[in-house]
Amino acid sequence: MEVQPLPQPAKTQRLVRIGAEARMPSRFGDFHVVAFDTVDGKEHGAVIQGEVRGKEDVPLRIHSECFTGDLMGSLRCDCRDQLEAALELIGEEERGVVIYLRQEGRGIGLVNKIRAYALQDAGLDTVEANHALGFQDDERTYELAAEMIEELGIRSVRLITNNPKKVRGLQDNGVEVSGRISHKMPANPHNFDYLQTKKRKSGHLL
Repeated sequence: MEVQPLPQPAKTQRLVRIGAEARMPSRFGDFHVVAFDTVDGKEHGAVIQGEVRGKEDVPLRIHSECFTGDLMGSLRCDCRDQLEAALELIGEEERGVVIYLRQEGRGIGLVNKIRAYALQDAGLDTVEANHALGFQDDERTYELAAEMIEELGIRSVRLITNNPKKVRGLQDNGVEVSGRISHKMPANPHNFDYLQTKKRKSGHLL
C-alpha cells in the first residue's frame, strides 16, 4: 500500500514588503522614507524619524490619503492639518513614524468621495452620505498597516489618533498599541459639522 504524504499547510502570504527606501529631508525634519510593495497593487509609504527597529512605544500615525485635503488644501476636513501636525510631532521626537495609506475617502475612493460631497451639499452628513452610496461610514482596513509596522521591526506603538476603531483595527491584526496620543485639530466654519459627525456617529474622541 502506497503511503501518501500528508498535505502541507499553505504558507502564509506576506501582504507587504519594503520596496525602496532613502533619506528625505523635509520642512518637518530630516526623515527616512520607505515605499512598500503590497498585494493590493497600491503604493503605500512611511516617513520615519530616528531608529525604530526593535523599539517599543514608537509614536505612530496611520494617515489615510486625502486628495482634496492633503494636496488641495480643502477646508471640508481636517486631514491636511492632521498630517502636518503628525509630521511636526515625530520631527520633534527621538523616533516616530507616519504611515501613509492609499485609502482615499475612508476607503471608498475619490470618485465616490466627491459623490458623497455632493450629497452633503444637499443636506446629508458624512455618515448619511456614505450610507446613501451603499457604503459603511468607514470602509478602511488595517491589515496592511499592521504588516508595515512588522516590516519596520517596531515592537509596540503609541498611536497618534482620535479614532478608537483605528486602535482596535491594529490590535486585531496583531499590533501592540501601548498608548494613544490625542490628535485634535481646531475646527473651521467649513468642517465644524464634519467633526461633530465624527464625534457623534463614528466615536472619535474629539
